[in-house]
Amino acid sequence: MARVYEIDSVVPVIDPTAFVHPDAVLVGDVIIGPRAYIGPLASLRGDFGRITVGAGANVQDGCVVHCFPGTDTTIEEDGHVGHGAILHGCHVGRGVLVGMNAVVMDGVRLGAYAFVAANTFVKAGTVVPEKHLVAGTPGVVTRELSDTELAWKANGTRVYQDLAARSLASLRPAEALTEVEPDRRRVSTDPSVAVPLHTYRETRADD
Repeated sequence: MARVYEIDSVVPVIDPTAFVHPDAVLVGDVIIGPRAYIGPLASLRGDFGRITVGAGANVQDGCVVHCFPGTDTTIEEDGHVGHGAILHGCHVGRGVLVGMNAVVMDGVRLGAYAFVAANTFVKAGTVVPEKHLVAGTPGVVTRELSDTELAWKANGTRVYQDLAARSLASLRPAEALTEVEPDRRRVSTDPSVAVPLHTYRETRADD
């Protein structure tokens, strides 16, 4: 069970089909939608405003989600927030990808299916059009995304939706083994589905 805390008599809500890792922390006005995935060491603090994670969205390991008093942070359906990202008082549209270690500040609106490149700092009040890439420090909208990039992202999000279901079914504490077993099995993810973008591009012709 995740570390869940109420504050001011406001208790986080987790849909039964969502998975929240036991080492994640949820405080106060946090709403986790169906089939969402919240990774280990993620911190979602709804102690100033509301945090909403939509259906099928994921917030990965080490992410921080927060906001100023009286404001909200929203991640819409199929949003994808990579390892170590920070979201503060922003609106992440449907199907958006926020790359690893990116920082998205207050009042930012990321249009549907936009990408935030890894390590990007998106300054307060920035508006990113749908299906566009923002990159750099500070973040600049650079171009429209290709069909290949959008398809690649959709595949990655489906893998995390599957991970939510797999984790609900089979993730549990265990004692480490002291040696590798003969014919050691691998986890059940299909390696052909989730691949790095440069690898995925090699299978497509529109870039």
